[in-house]
Amino acid sequence: MGSHTHVTDESLPAPVTQVGRDGLDAILSRPSKAVVAFDFDGTLAPIVADPEQARAHPEAAAALAALAPKVASVAVITGRPPGVAVRLGGFDGMPGLDHLVVLGHYGAERWDAATGDITAPPPHPGVAHTRAALPGFLDRIGAWQGTWIEEKGRALAVHTRRAEDPQAAFEALREPLTDLATRHGLIVEPGRLVLELRPPGMDKGVALAEYVRELGAEAVLYAGDDLGDLPAYSAVDKLRSDGVPGLLVCSAGSEEVPELKDRADLVVDGPQGVVELLRALAAQLG
Repeated sequence: MGSHTHVTDESLPAPVTQVGRDGLDAILSRPSKAVVAFDFDGTLAPIVADPEQARAHPEAAAALAALAPKVASVAVITGRPPGVAVRLGGFDGMPGLDHLVVLGHYGAERWDAATGDITAPPPHPGVAHTRAALPGFLDRIGAWQGTWIEEKGRALAVHTRRAEDPQAAFEALREPLTDLATRHGLIVEPGRLVLELRPPGMDKGVALAEYVRELGAEAVLYAGDDLGDLPAYSAVDKLRSDGVPGLLVCSAGSEEVPELKDRADLVVDGPQGVVELLRALAAQLG
């Protein structure tokens, strides 16, 4: 590909791997063919104890809007319902965000900024059965005080962040919740002190790979912070092996996930670092 001096621009951090540098080069040299994708919680929004109190970094929407017109698409890929991510992100009606999509529920639902429409298939029946069973189930197994259920529409999440010993509660619940999910045809996706029960067949990797194919993208960036982002990392690895250059970014806040950090081409300092990276990319693309 030849070296490009722009990669060493002081405002744009240089990836530590050659494949990452190739991915960044491809984005900078063919931006109209690039998809730039982000997780929401922990990447665009700081992690907070109550997910309903989460808000995107105050400058995230503007930074996305500065970059979006210069690339094929900016995508937010999240386990949240897309409407919730749009509201918490401040994306609705933001000028410049026509090229933004939110792939919510791991891609099962989609919000397009250009139309404001949400498209979605019917929900998996196992979610309703699990929703009905979960409170009594947690009571029966003597779940720790402070454990609570987050309603996500197409999924349910059990959080242990507020328990007296959050990690012990997380470990103790993992196996019984997996059994419950399996009975109703669901899977358990572990995160940072959260266990999400959701339908199989969709994850951030599937959502990202399908979207890249849909757009015929020739370069991809994915930024995430948690275990649920590993499938998207694997999707980028697969795209790279298929000849689509990619850049993997880890948003490392106070609670780092070593599995992600070790595989990333570039590590930035939480949502603030992600916003700075967005700004630097937008500035570099002129």
